[in-house]
Amino acid sequence: MNAMLVGADTLGNIPGVLDEYGISIHKHLSGRNSSHQRKLDRLPAGTDLLILFTDFLGHNVMKHFRELANEEKVRFIACRRSVCSLKQQLDCVGIAEKAHCASCPNAWQKTSHGGKARKH
Repeated sequence: MNAMLVGADTLGNIPGVLDEYGISIHKHLSGRNSSHQRKLDRLPAGTDLLILFTDFLGHNVMKHFRELANEEKVRFIACRRSVCSLKQQLDCVGIAEKAHCASCPNAWQKTSHGGKARKH
């Protein structure tokens, strides 16, 4: 799945989290640069998910990208630029972490009680 990220100057640990969910970063716009805030008429081809980092975006920029996603029938999520917030939103929209091989010593599994991740 390809995601377009809007907001946040730096991504920190976010690419690693997205990789856990099988999502690759198709394009990233910081949203702070004025050239990034110019209105695009459409999302880049191949975008499957739009992620808006709300703590780095103005309301008009967010509104514009939400409208683009709705027009092109692309799922979008809005969250703060934190690993916890991103994971919570990805789980809310039903995007599950990639399944790991049971024999992998570093694999993480969801438990049947409470859904918390644990190392096996």
